Amino acid sequence: MDLFIPDVYQKSIYTINYKKLKKNGIKCLLFDLDNTIAPYKVDEPDTKVKELFAKLEDDFKVIIISNNNKNRLRPFKEKLNVDVAYNSKKPFKTKYKKILEIYHFDVTEVACIGDQILTDILGANRMGFTSILVNRIAKYETIFTKFNRFFEKFILKSLEKKHILVSGEYYD
Repeated sequence: MDLFIPDVYQKSIYTINYKKLKKNGIKCLLFDLDNTIAPYKVDEPDTKVKELFAKLEDDFKVIIISNNNKNRLRPFKEKLNVDVAYNSKKPFKTKYKKILEIYHFDVTEVACIGDQILTDILGANRMGFTSILVNRIAKYETIFTKFNRFFEKFILKSLEKKHILVSGEYYD
């Protein structure tokens, strides 16, 4: 059950304490795209996301890692001036390992930010990265995500019963 528990739980990508992450040795931020940075049906980043990413690039290597395809990530790569890892097959380790190899980061220097327990948090925890759960930003989701959310409900209920992860009780 520990693999499903995020190290940090925040309302959104805008409420994360990035200064604390930097102080703790984080050098690379891996952001999920859909329902973390932008709703699934939005094709490019809004001004608020652009401003956040512009600030983050001074202190971190920022990469968008997504199970979605190259075409979905292209406008975000171009408009946010970040690298992307598409078709990542999270929570499997292959793409994460490739990122470590390419950018020469240690597992202790990477934080993953996402809205799903079964992909983003599980993948990050399996790698030994700092895992950061944020609330999803839109209701619309693909059939695959809905499938994951069905199982995620049981995990969240179990964690909430133990008062380990309670919806709306944020921590860093």
